[in-house]
Amino acid sequence: MTGLGAGAALLLGLIQGLTEFLPVSSSAHIRIVSELLTGHDAGAAFTAVIQLGTESAVVLYFRRDIARICTHWWRAVRGDLGTDWRSRVGAPVGAPADHDALMAWFITIGTIPVVVLGVLFKDAIEGPLRNLWLVATVLVVFGLLLGWADNVGAKRRSVEDLTPRHAAWFGLWQALALIPGVSRSGGTITGGLLLGYTRTAAARYSFLLAIPAVFGSGLFELATNFDQFGKGNTPGFGATILATIVAFVVGYLVIIAFLKIVSTYSYWAFVWYRIGLAVLVVILLVTGALEANAPVLN
Repeated sequence: MTGLGAGAALLLGLIQGLTEFLPVSSSAHIRIVSELLTGHDAGAAFTAVIQLGTESAVVLYFRRDIARICTHWWRAVRGDLGTDWRSRVGAPVGAPADHDALMAWFITIGTIPVVVLGVLFKDAIEGPLRNLWLVATVLVVFGLLLGWADNVGAKRRSVEDLTPRHAAWFGLWQALALIPGVSRSGGTITGGLLLGYTRTAAARYSFLLAIPAVFGSGLFELATNFDQFGKGNTPGFGATILATIVAFVVGYLVIIAFLKIVSTYSYWAFVWYRIGLAVLVVILLVTGALEANAPVLN
């Protein structure tokens, strides 16, 4: 079959927007649906670029939080709270900590694992880890892990309780989402619940933590693959931009709904959805409707 057309791009953008912030793995959905539509895997590069749309929705939704974090971080760094190192990171001795300034450092710490592992395992992420048998297995395993964490987590800590150690753990859980099927939000939220954070706190921090990682990955793929758009079976630049715009609009609406849902309901509905999706993938693989290692659009 041919590459990605406008109709398929629109649908993939819609799916990206609907699934990026839910703990169901947007990359797994893009991997599965792109093959059903075109006979090809849209690839990690296309997935990374359209994630710029959903991450732009995060920036818009959390714009006031982001502006406050950046402002407080700069004030602390330039010495407004004191000139010793603790004051410059936002935790002056003998005075209340500036949680917004500290948040900037916590996001930095939490971003390191995904950057390091993303670089070290780039070839595996874009190749073997996209195998649909692995994706189906991961959907079930990490779905059950999310449900278990939701049951046993203390749910007492807020984002003000973040520490450097917790930020690093959040980052490691986020890095697991390099494997399609884990889910960036699902992995980070699972880690947060196991650390004792509330559902809302874990979700909000997971959204903020994803910003540098997703923008970095998306912009890198955009820059390194720009001259490949539209060549052979690769998605054209126009189709990719269309998918990104749709992902942005839908993603913004999903953020609003998701943060309201998690403050009231458990994650078990998402767990059962992940299991159902995994079963469907296995059926499609067994019947030959999907290939475990479909050719990438290139």
